[in-house]
Amino acid sequence: MFTARSRGELPGGDNSLGTIPNRIESVRKLIKKLGPVEKLRVCYEAGPTGYVLYWQLAELGVQCEVIAPSLVPVKAGDRVKTDRRDAEKLARSYRSGDLTAVWVPDEGSEALRDLVRAREAAKQDELRARHRLGKFLLRSGHRPLTGVRSWTHLHLIWVSQIRFTQVAQESTRLDYLHEVEHMRERVLRLEQAIAEAVKLASPALQEVIQDLQALRGIAHISAVTIAAELGQVSRFAGARHLMGYCGAVPSENSSGKRTRRGSITKTGNAHLRRIVVEAAWSYQRPPAIWAGLRKRQQSASEEAKEIAWKAQHRLHKRYARLAAKGKDKRKIVTAVGRELLGFIWAIGTKAEAIARQRIAA
Repeated sequence: MFTARSRGELPGGDNSLGTIPNRIESVRKLIKKLGPVEKLRVCYEAGPTGYVLYWQLAELGVQCEVIAPSLVPVKAGDRVKTDRRDAEKLARSYRSGDLTAVWVPDEGSEALRDLVRAREAAKQDELRARHRLGKFLLRSGHRPLTGVRSWTHLHLIWVSQIRFTQVAQESTRLDYLHEVEHMRERVLRLEQAIAEAVKLASPALQEVIQDLQALRGIAHISAVTIAAELGQVSRFAGARHLMGYCGAVPSENSSGKRTRRGSITKTGNAHLRRIVVEAAWSYQRPPAIWAGLRKRQQSASEEAKEIAWKAQHRLHKRYARLAAKGKDKRKIVTAVGRELLGFIWAIGTKAEAIARQRIAA
């Protein structure tokens, strides 16, 4: 359901059309009632319903924009919120040009992003399952053998060989172990599905995924996640715009001659920010090309390899310089991750340009 308002001649310039069911038939009837589609301009807030309404309106030939809810102007002291008031405020702000539209992906990009986020959720569930089993064994006094890394094949064999005298505890161990194995199989299944989905993706997206793997700390899954979350890298005018979209820029509260900057805003894409920060940890080590990275770079372009090598030198120096000043490691990695976004933007835009040239040829 959604509440519709149209520009009209009533006081305030808006006409209320009531609440309309979010169904294609109801939407089509509403558009016919409003007038010629060439003259219509529609907007709605991004939310849990996704972009289905946007695609429905696009099929009808209506120009529509999806608005970022966090950037809708709010009056101080306004404590009354209803659907009708929200629709009226949205219509007036849209007419005055005070709203910020979000980028709407196509159905293929949206599908890949859903799959990537499903894998991310599965990894979180796997971590929780491992924590439950690990803490249960810790409470019961069971410690793994020295030198055996957690959750490796040897570690799981050790867990499977543990036996409890109490039936209740043995049932608990079996349930926790089964859940860990189930989560591991789920992650593997989703990763296989991601690999198959990438083969069906557009040439530009495949080019971006291949070239991003030239960067240190970014393997196949990370590259797919970045490409899926960004959609089209060239839609960002520059690296700073990408940093702002990721929420990796510092907050600021300055006035007059006083300049005060704080922690990063974290108002952007959290999925992208997490991947980039994880990759940034690898730049604490000196620049190098090892077997795994060399294998990933085989399918990358020469331009991407050159940018990635510059990134290794610059970001490692940045990390070492901040560490020498005694900065907290988490802040150092955040700063390195912010600069890494600039190299991601450079590689992504070049990869998309190469793909366009191949298609044109």
